Amino acid sequence: MKKIVGLACLCLIALGLFCGNARTIATQAWSQPVPGSRDVRWNEGAPDCAASRQDPLQVHAYEPQTFILRQSLCASFEGNFLYLLIGSDKALLIDTGDVADPKQMPLAKTVLGLLPGEEHTKLPLLVVHTHSHRDHRLGDPQFESLPSVQIVPADLESIRAFFGFTKWPNSVAHLDLGGRTVDVIPTPGHHPTHLAFYDDRTGILFSGDFLLPGRLVIDDAAAYHGSAVRVIDVLKTRPLTHILGGHIELDAAGHAYRMGSHYHPTEHSLELSKEDLLALSAALEGFNGFYAQHANFILSDPIHNLLALAITAVAVLILLVWGLRRLLRRRRRTTG
Repeated sequence: MKKIVGLACLCLIALGLFCGNARTIATQAWSQPVPGSRDVRWNEGAPDCAASRQDPLQVHAYEPQTFILRQSLCASFEGNFLYLLIGSDKALLIDTGDVADPKQMPLAKTVLGLLPGEEHTKLPLLVVHTHSHRDHRLGDPQFESLPSVQIVPADLESIRAFFGFTKWPNSVAHLDLGGRTVDVIPTPGHHPTHLAFYDDRTGILFSGDFLLPGRLVIDDAAAYHGSAVRVIDVLKTRPLTHILGGHIELDAAGHAYRMGSHYHPTEHSLELSKEDLLALSAALEGFNGFYAQHANFILSDPIHNLLALAITAVAVLILLVWGLRRLLRRRRRTTG
């Protein structure tokens, strides 16, 4: 009997050691993202683009297998940020930006030049989108005829089928790039097709228009809040080094640039943090439905704002008509 008890104790101790080691290994796996460089000054565009020559595409190597590409503000006021992640088996391009013409924006040529391999043996490339707004997919045609390139269409049916989402939006998909896994997280609210991408190599969340230093345009406030809660839940046990969005629309003081501006002097940094993600969830929970300014982002519901503007305009028109009719009645009485 003593031997049995002794063996049982040894088994429990061994199990405890195994679990402890497993927890340690898991912690180590999530605690060492590959460091990268943020030492870059993004092209600020120009007050007069016609009088100032601008490179159409700026490329920054965050680390040897992760590239940040920024489309020139003079090529498009959107100034899109695109992201290229390279694994050992394939590469992933997140968004293709706002310019279709390869002469104006040599996106495909630039991306292929960053991929390992010779001209006819380039690493396969998968092209995905944060969502289906035109400024995030207009560059797709540059990749359509290229060998070893696959483009995931940006409509919801294609997204669900390709990534294998079983319970949209409450499930997470995974892309294996070879030694590098990217989690694909549904984040509707800005747009029904919106996705965010978490990279286990760098600990970066590529957030598209879901979270960025600028205007967070809300299509569905309840869905947006649900997405914020979902992302927080997915990342709660994982390192989050940076949140990198699709645009910069604020200056360093937190003021929004004029819509359509091709000139962004003293831009806000591209990177946001976990604190901004938590602030987004809280801000959405207490959102007034119209407009709210926060430290590093602005919440705005354009449909509600337009409706409020229209109602205000109608009310003013009714008051003007009422006032004019009263004035005319008074004149008739005085002249009668």
